[in-house]
Amino acid sequence: MARKVAIVLFNLGGPDTRDNIRPFLQNLFADPAIIRAPSPIRWALSRIISRTRAPSVAKNYALMNQPEGGSPLLPETTKQAEALVAELSTRMPGIEAKCFIAMRYWHPFTAEAAERVKAWAPDEVVLLPLYPQFSSTTTASSLEEWEAHYEGPTKTVCCYPFNEDFIAAHTEKIMDAWKADGSPGNVKLLMSAHGVPEQVIRDGDPYQWQIEEMASRLASKLPEEWDKQVCYQSRVGPLKWIGPATEEEIETASLAGQHIVIAPIAFVSDHIETLVELGEEYREIAEENGVVGYTNVPALGVNGLFIKSLADEVETTLAGDETLRSCSGGRICPSGFNNCPFEGLEELAKTPHDADLKSEAA
Repeated sequence: MARKVAIVLFNLGGPDTRDNIRPFLQNLFADPAIIRAPSPIRWALSRIISRTRAPSVAKNYALMNQPEGGSPLLPETTKQAEALVAELSTRMPGIEAKCFIAMRYWHPFTAEAAERVKAWAPDEVVLLPLYPQFSSTTTASSLEEWEAHYEGPTKTVCCYPFNEDFIAAHTEKIMDAWKADGSPGNVKLLMSAHGVPEQVIRDGDPYQWQIEEMASRLASKLPEEWDKQVCYQSRVGPLKWIGPATEEEIETASLAGQHIVIAPIAFVSDHIETLVELGEEYREIAEENGVVGYTNVPALGVNGLFIKSLADEVETTLAGDETLRSCSGGRICPSGFNNCPFEGLEELAKTPHDADLKSEAA
């Protein structure tokens, strides 16, 4: 009998209808990983923010022409799940792989995914976040929610920003989009990632380091003559966020007469941040500042190299004994990032086991 392997794909989720936009936003801003304030304050803020932001956010969702004015994220993730199962079935015929989608802020919620995994009764469970770079605001939040609803043994891929096929997938998407626009010269490549407040990084989050190290490796694969820059999008609220800001880099490049190629390097599926923010809102900023050209690179989606990178991570994880691994096996983050998920394991390894303590006492 084939070994049953459940692969749990984590992502943020998105409202499936316009009526669900406000409750989706409230779930998002009620997460302590997003708004780091005491519970009563956080819940009050989540209600206020969701109520005030819902009308403008609804207009942006409407621009994507999805059924019922919702998000394309779940359909896109479903396609990725199907492609991953097909890839694993080809390369690992001895297993029966099945993907379960676990969204953090809307259906199918993590709790729903956990119940479906339990009902399927797999032999092994691999947790695979669709956040390539680790952050306490995304990966850690999703994994903590999973732990609240599932008690069985699991193996976790914490991050894979340096997976060679993952970087090659981005290279392919960028070059294809550039060529489709006529291979223009004087290129300003903006590698845009979702921003986070500076305080998150000061608290020891490795996200920015992983983004910028990954971007450096990606840049080395692209035309040497291109001007390349990492930038951060989607700022909200009064806190100071990491930079430089994507919209500011767009304005600068437009005024300098450069052709902008903008690529999402932290999103793996097209949704509101890529289709509307990068595709519509930031394009308007570029045009207002006289841009000579603007190429918006699609997210990875079901790109073959990207699906291969996910399958590589699953296959390697299943072959090993580790319950936690990165694309390099062990820890990839430099010391000092105390929110790296390996930090706790390293501290545990430094602590003598009970038997050792008894031996020392004797």
